[in-house]
Amino acid sequence: MRLSASQLSPLRLAGFRNLFFATLGSSAGTLLAAVALAIDVKDRTNSGLWVGAVLVVEFLPTIVVGLLLGPLLDRLERRSLMLAADALRVGVFIALPFAGNAATVVGLALVAGLATGFFRPAVYAGVPNLVPEEELPQANALLQTVENVSWTIGPVVGGLLTAAAGPSAAYGINAASFVVSILLVVRIPPRLLQSERALSRGHWGDLADGFRAALRSRSMLAVLVAWGIASLGAGITSVSEIFLAKNTFSAGDFGYGLLYGAIGGGLVLGSLASAAVLEKYGVAVVYGGSLALMGAGYAAAGASPNVWVAAGCCAVLGIGNGGAVACNALLVQRGTFDLLRGRALTFVMSATFLLVGVGEGLGGLVLHRVGARWEWGASGAALAVAAVAGLTLSRSLGGETAAEAEVVPDPAPVPVGN
Repeated sequence: MRLSASQLSPLRLAGFRNLFFATLGSSAGTLLAAVALAIDVKDRTNSGLWVGAVLVVEFLPTIVVGLLLGPLLDRLERRSLMLAADALRVGVFIALPFAGNAATVVGLALVAGLATGFFRPAVYAGVPNLVPEEELPQANALLQTVENVSWTIGPVVGGLLTAAAGPSAAYGINAASFVVSILLVVRIPPRLLQSERALSRGHWGDLADGFRAALRSRSMLAVLVAWGIASLGAGITSVSEIFLAKNTFSAGDFGYGLLYGAIGGGLVLGSLASAAVLEKYGVAVVYGGSLALMGAGYAAAGASPNVWVAAGCCAVLGIGNGGAVACNALLVQRGTFDLLRGRALTFVMSATFLLVGVGEGLGGLVLHRVGARWEWGASGAALAVAAVAGLTLSRSLGGETAAEAEVVPDPAPVPVGN
């Protein structure tokens, strides 16, 4: 699929362009290393619970940030938070080759997850300040596309690289990718990521403001319910994916990377098409349809006769995932003001990530009782429910703005300088 000039228009802006290429570098390394982490722990322990643990700790800190530390994304300078997060992740992936056991690997992944818990919300909270409002769908589509291209290429390369040279090579490449990200993000003036910083009413008061902003916004409530159900279902398959590839299909490390990468390929197509499809059909139809497509892909992959057919089904669910994530980003970004966006966004992310964690925990506990195929079928059923919820809750939204959400920003903003 070829990108049109209108789809590429946000890249004419230097600030967004730097963020785009920083995302490209760090995402490719991260997805390559994610496969290496799962394979590393699986080979050390051959335990679904340990694989579930390393997956959970990669995002568990995001839940903590969203529930307890979200106001920092509105009070502190977002660029500084992003740079600090990248620097911390460089240190983690330099240290991982020296980890002596699975517990140490999981502990270092936890630290990397803490950094990601600040970095990614800061990026998406800042994007509406980098581009004009009418170009926000295109900007989100570009960022998600580059993340998803990384998802397509990174896991396949990660599976091959880990099989040939062990996980240390993947860890080293990921550390280098965060160095590149630092060099690009530092070139973005702070004022371009954050129009103003809010004065504090006290940490708990600030936190409550973010919760209220998320729960009062109809856009964010739609995401909380529909994507929350979807996250629960997707979490179940996160643990069983490597067992589906290596045990059910006997496809080895490459097979795991193939399934992982096929989802990424679908995500690329879904995110590339998202801006045009949203403009034509509206958020309700796209949201409900995307979630339904995900569910069909999960169920079909679980019933597949071999890894190649399953990879095709994973590409289908990836297309649905790409469309759904585009809807999530647009609904959340338009659901509140910049002064509250960081903490409200992290609250929504933490709630849905929490449900991913619940799904992964359940998946790890019952994997060896029911098998990977049945877990993927259960995920398909959960996504069908999510599709109905997404269509119903977002039917009347279309393009809800912060004003329509009746969100009142904090008083007395603090201007952000260069």
